[in-house]
Amino acid sequence: MGQGRQHRPGLNPDQLRMANGLAMIGIRVSALRICMPLVVIGTLSCSLVHAQSASQPAGPEVRVNLEAPQPQAAGDVGALAEKLQNPIADLISIPFQSNTNFNVGPHDSAQDILNIQPVIPIHIGDGWNVITRTIIPLTWSPSYQPLASVPPFGLGLTSFSAFLSPSKTIDGWTWGAGPIFGLPTITDKFLGSNVWGAGPAVVAVRTAPPWVYGLLINNLFSLGGTAGRGGTSYSVMTINPFVNYNFGGGWFVGAVPIVTASWDTAGEKWTLPVGIQGGRLIKVRGKLPVNLLVGAYYNVLRPSAAGTWQLRTQIALIF
Repeated sequence: MGQGRQHRPGLNPDQLRMANGLAMIGIRVSALRICMPLVVIGTLSCSLVHAQSASQPAGPEVRVNLEAPQPQAAGDVGALAEKLQNPIADLISIPFQSNTNFNVGPHDSAQDILNIQPVIPIHIGDGWNVITRTIIPLTWSPSYQPLASVPPFGLGLTSFSAFLSPSKTIDGWTWGAGPIFGLPTITDKFLGSNVWGAGPAVVAVRTAPPWVYGLLINNLFSLGGTAGRGGTSYSVMTINPFVNYNFGGGWFVGAVPIVTASWDTAGEKWTLPVGIQGGRLIKVRGKLPVNLLVGAYYNVLRPSAAGTWQLRTQIALIF
């Protein structure tokens, strides 16, 4: 049988054009999610080789008359790396974080969630900031049906949080508190709830070079929706402990597990990952700071349909 474009029952021409448009976007962004881990791992490997080469005794000096950017200061990138590890730092950044989950669903498939996470600080007065954090998830989810089918792709539930935080620290400690909102941006019913949500969010951070550590907690409650299997109501707690050790020159290693508890889920409600991640902050052409990260986490606790482990890669642009 031919595998031409199939007609989707129940869709009018405008809806069909929108569905086909989302499919084309999915193909393009799918290429990005596949390439991003390769780019991050490859760049970090080259950076490590370069650092090792630089530590070797220098041979006869060879001068090449080419224009090149000024070398980045190790202290500058190191301090910037530490600042970026603070989720309520006074710093504009746009991380693109890919979380690839393996052995998801009844067919042990792969799921990928590309989180676009702009962080924008707002100065509201002497000594106070509001740090806004948005997470826009582009999701490739496998089929959860008994028979394998075309996996859905699209936007999941977007979250927006705003932390009121003092600009001054006490013994390296700072804190933030504010609301978190769930925005119903889903494009497929299998990718999340279409109900607005809201809840509290708090964070505490300590920067004590070379360490940066802290804890971020929020709970997002749906404002309505239906209960039961297949319902749209939700109550999800996120506990995000983080600890990072910085070696200098922008290099770092740490653990940033994202622990969740889905209170409305039947059976096991907790997802508890354990793992490690590392990376480096570099400056592209000596100017644009870019943070590269790769990590792996194993889910010690998980709901029955969740993945067993996760590969995390991230590229963050800093302004």
